[in-house]
Amino acid sequence: MSNQPFGFSIPGDDDPAGAHDPATGPSSFDLSQLGSMLSQLGQMMSQAGAKGQTGPVNYDLARQMAMSQVPASHPVASVDLGAVRDAMALAEVWLDGVTAFPIGATTVTAWTPREWIDKTMPVWERLASPIAERVSQAWVEGLPDEARAQAGPLLAMMGSMGGMAFGSQLGQGLAQLAVEVLTSTDIGLPLGPEGTAALLPRAMAELSASLDVPEDQVRLYLAAREAAHHRLFRHVPWLSDRIVELISAYAGAITVDFSAMEELASSIDLSNPASVESALSKGMFEPSATVGQQRALTTLETLLALVEGWVDAVVADAVGARLPGADALHETMRRRRATGGPAEQTFATLIGLQLRPRRLRAAADLWRGLKASRGINGRDALWAHPDLLPATADLDDPAAFIARDREFAELLADAGDWGDGTSVDDKDGVGSDAGGPAGTDDADSDADGPQDADGAGSDAGGTAG
Repeated sequence: MSNQPFGFSIPGDDDPAGAHDPATGPSSFDLSQLGSMLSQLGQMMSQAGAKGQTGPVNYDLARQMAMSQVPASHPVASVDLGAVRDAMALAEVWLDGVTAFPIGATTVTAWTPREWIDKTMPVWERLASPIAERVSQAWVEGLPDEARAQAGPLLAMMGSMGGMAFGSQLGQGLAQLAVEVLTSTDIGLPLGPEGTAALLPRAMAELSASLDVPEDQVRLYLAAREAAHHRLFRHVPWLSDRIVELISAYAGAITVDFSAMEELASSIDLSNPASVESALSKGMFEPSATVGQQRALTTLETLLALVEGWVDAVVADAVGARLPGADALHETMRRRRATGGPAEQTFATLIGLQLRPRRLRAAADLWRGLKASRGINGRDALWAHPDLLPATADLDDPAAFIARDREFAELLADAGDWGDGTSVDDKDGVGSDAGGPAGTDDADSDADGPQDADGAGSDAGGTAG
């Protein structure tokens, strides 16, 4: 999968195997597609600088492109909507006993793929804009002064064309995701309007048929995952902002190296196709991550793994023996991630982040161990501040983190910090003292802490114990 940002792929990037089917070459060009291609090109040109493009990306074009590639479908039937709401209500009851976070979703609904595109577009704008803005600036900054002076008014046109290209590729990516996602949180964070939980009945029915698992069990399992995500993001208010901050931190160091292009041009013998292929295979157009970018990617991967691991652990406790098909569904979700599910596709295409399945498994094991060690309230209290969470290195050895955490709690107990005799699990919140057992990534040190929430408050006077 490409590690280029949306809209900035290298030639041949859509063919990772490097082999092109001769059947798709000029000799077999389908003239019936010419009208459609010209129509889309005309639409892109007419959209340049249009009212909908207030920034570096034409998101109206992205929405239109995505909608045009997703087949129309009937609205969600009232019986399906009722089934989704019933499943969410039951899942919330089950979750009440396994997490300290209260209900997070205030609205429950069901979407078609096209509704998913429309309802999630504002969040996509928030996720994609830092990358697009920086790339747009980098192209201008990378030009030599002489070339920049000669370009003059063309620079604005380049920006508009870049916005169209970015919007076009974003639209294609959303169209692909729209027919695959199962819920509004399938990429790892809520994408819909605030407090809105949504399931996609058509995708759930297809998953049920492929697994030979009753559809009501699939619906209930996915409802539990959706509800768990919403509880976490609703009551850990710094979490969404932190994800966007890390994407922005990665974007801030993006540069366009024109010297590499000059080197590429000088090394190519246009009369020798092998020379062209050899030059492109050297990856001269591929970005090299800076130390800061790599740190941001590593921290983001850890944070997303902790989110997904927490959801896995909580949902497993909630459904338990209540759902006969839970094990099969859990295994399906695991394999889906391993082969490139919606979350993996999103972050690989957006910033080149490869979410490693073993990190997600390690995070789930860590949360299960912390529940055994701290109890439910103590485990969830670690979300009070990013400095309290396990760090990247802790996912390499979850047992060591749990042991250190337990030792630290014992030291606090021996020191009499809990003078009222209550245990850590009985406390409403935890502290944010960086000297506690939770590891800290450098990129996490400037994050804002959350407001007090049930089981996850913030107490400047102490440390998670």
